[in-house]
Amino acid sequence: MHLTSKVIGTEISLFEQKFAEAIHSNLPLLQPMTGYLISNKGKQIRPVFSLLCAKMGGEVNERSYLAAIVVEMLHTASLLHDDIIDESMERRGKPSVNAVWNNKPALFLGDIISLQALLLTLTNKEHNILRIYATAIGHIIDGEILQLRHTFRVNLNESIYFKIITGKTSAFFAAACEAGASTTFTDEISVQAFHRFGKTAGIAFQLKDDMFDYGNSDVGKPVRNDIKDRKVTLPLIYTLNSVNRKLRNELIKLIKLKDKTPEMISFIIEEVRKAGGLQYTTDKMLRYRDDAMAILHSFPGNDIRLALEEQVRYITDREF
Repeated sequence: MHLTSKVIGTEISLFEQKFAEAIHSNLPLLQPMTGYLISNKGKQIRPVFSLLCAKMGGEVNERSYLAAIVVEMLHTASLLHDDIIDESMERRGKPSVNAVWNNKPALFLGDIISLQALLLTLTNKEHNILRIYATAIGHIIDGEILQLRHTFRVNLNESIYFKIITGKTSAFFAAACEAGASTTFTDEISVQAFHRFGKTAGIAFQLKDDMFDYGNSDVGKPVRNDIKDRKVTLPLIYTLNSVNRKLRNELIKLIKLKDKTPEMISFIIEEVRKAGGLQYTTDKMLRYRDDAMAILHSFPGNDIRLALEEQVRYITDREF
């Protein structure tokens, strides 16, 4: 991330300070938990996108930092809740918060961070940023409900799948880019272009994420969870629609099993690979990546735009 560091290295350092202050709690129960979150920080992709989009329109300002802080707080809270729902004991290569402190404190922390994020926008009278993120939260909830409705259904089609990930994942990317751009751009056309850019890049991000379940790399979180939990993602959707009826029925039978042996999981993964499910998903991901790049190219070429292109390539080339 050489170019990104060159363009907004100072801003990222200041963001990290402000973010740590924003999620700090004086409550004795929460202090060690928030400290644990800060020490086990993630890639912070969404705030980086937000700050870069802001800088495309002018100098990063306090409103820009607020947009970046709020999206990272909301994302952090969503991960806390996801780990509880998924019963995940690992996050970023370390024990998850719920693994260390149990579910109730982790749930409480997620709720508190979400509330603090929204209150930040109100206390700073940033009603437009609040509107952007509140709208995104609504889309995320819609995506979660849609996924819940289709959990364990093996006849999920591509259209439903993309509706789910557009809500669950790309909504935050879109909101981060839109909110950041709104703090420096004065024309709504540019702001909405960055919304579309974030939405498209976010879909590419999720497509890459879904392929990790079928790989062998250590990605810092449990793999095979989608297969174990009977979640049908694009590699499997494509496979089920491509193989012969006998193999399709065999795969469906295995997918529906609650308790799968390692051999069963390996068989599913191998058939997805043989059928071209990973290649198909990769091709879709690259198409969304290129669409995101095309939106960027409607703006003047400079180091900031190149840094955004670097970020898009990172989320599609990453190995974790």
